[in-house]
Amino acid sequence: MKNFAEHLKYIRTSKGFTQRQVAVAIDVGESLYQRYERGAGKPSFDKLWALADFFDVSLDDLFGRDWKPKT
Repeated sequence: MKNFAEHLKYIRTSKGFTQRQVAVAIDVGESLYQRYERGAGKPSFDKLWALADFFDVSLDDLFGRDWKPKT
């Protein structure tokens, strides 16, 4: 399983966005967004929500989790 930083970069590149486009969309500086992808910083909950909305994924998908109901 990828860590959050790796998965964030994977989602961004698979959807064809630049780091700058994502940073503008979630209202952070490009250098701060780059830190998220390097694992040198962690987004706040509000920014996680903005990332999920921007990429049109759930928070579980954003974190690379496969959600399965408990039996």
